[in-house]
Amino acid sequence: MAKFIYRMQSVLDIKEKMEEQAKNEFAGARMHLDEEEEKLNILINRKEGYEEQGRQLQKSGLNVLDILSNRDAIARMKEFIEIQEKAVIAARTQLENARIKLQTAMQESKIQAKLKEKAFEEFMKEENARESKEVDELTSYTYGQKK
Repeated sequence: MAKFIYRMQSVLDIKEKMEEQAKNEFAGARMHLDEEEEKLNILINRKEGYEEQGRQLQKSGLNVLDILSNRDAIARMKEFIEIQEKAVIAARTQLENARIKLQTAMQESKIQAKLKEKAFEEFMKEENARESKEVDELTSYTYGQKK
């Protein structure tokens, strides 16, 4: 039996490498988004802590400097949160782009794999036909020799 050689194997290999690279990019984008969301949660928790501290300061007495510095801290946290929310949106956009790229790479890789599978099936049909022809010729030769 002859050996099957897929003539577009190099294209299939490239598509598989591109798919692997897209998977890695997607995983990196997912990690980046998780990190940005974690930073946002930390900032929100800090702001809530400052707000609680402000309520305690207002209950305990009227230390104006402490209350003013607390309000400034809350205002800064709001600014940081707005900046971090923009970073989270950018990370989500980057993740979506990586997802689309991964999906495209996976489709292209699957197409090449199916083409290889069809080429192998065609090879097997041709090989079976060739073997059948050889058996027929051998049978005809053997039968012809007996007469």
